[in-house]
Amino acid sequence: MKRTLVVMLKEPHPGRVKTRLGKDIGMVAAAWWFRHQTRRLISRVQDPRWQVILAVSPDAEGLRSRVWPAHLGRMPQGRGDLGDRMKRALSLPTAGPVCIIGADIPDIDRKQIARAFRALGPSDAVFGPAPDGGYWLIGLKRMQGISPRLFEGVRWSSEHALADTAASLPTHRIAYVDRLRDVDTLDDLRMTAPGARVT
Repeated sequence: MKRTLVVMLKEPHPGRVKTRLGKDIGMVAAAWWFRHQTRRLISRVQDPRWQVILAVSPDAEGLRSRVWPAHLGRMPQGRGDLGDRMKRALSLPTAGPVCIIGADIPDIDRKQIARAFRALGPSDAVFGPAPDGGYWLIGLKRMQGISPRLFEGVRWSSEHALADTAASLPTHRIAYVDRLRDVDTLDDLRMTAPGARVT
């Protein structure tokens, strides 16, 4: 069955992406880092075992952007909070499981993605936890459809995001895979993959 990996992306404009990191290193430097980080990540996660789709924001600008590889499929993230936008991506009209990742996790590679899809064999949902209580990956097998309660009551951008999301899937068998760090601050950047270190 076809597997789909969705990468959530924003156009890398200063002041619109990685603003917490921008407070540490400057908004232009943060946008430059995000642009190059996402291009590296997209290159690393492409694999014949799954299709990659880019969920882009802002919608119209992202769909026509030349920043991202032209050969990959794109979809607009659309309106709403993060839960609304991820639910839209998880509801893609494709058969098979779907995993979603953010673009600001330097340590993601094909091994972690393959492990997440394998976890959806015996499980209905999979999460890749982050040290701050959030998560860098969510995946659903989608055999029972998308729960209307998914993402209900999630306290985004808090240490409760993962626990709240898991609680919104009370009938799902949930698996957890690698714990990886996303980059929100200069300290995060220094603690991630060597290629992302700031000296």
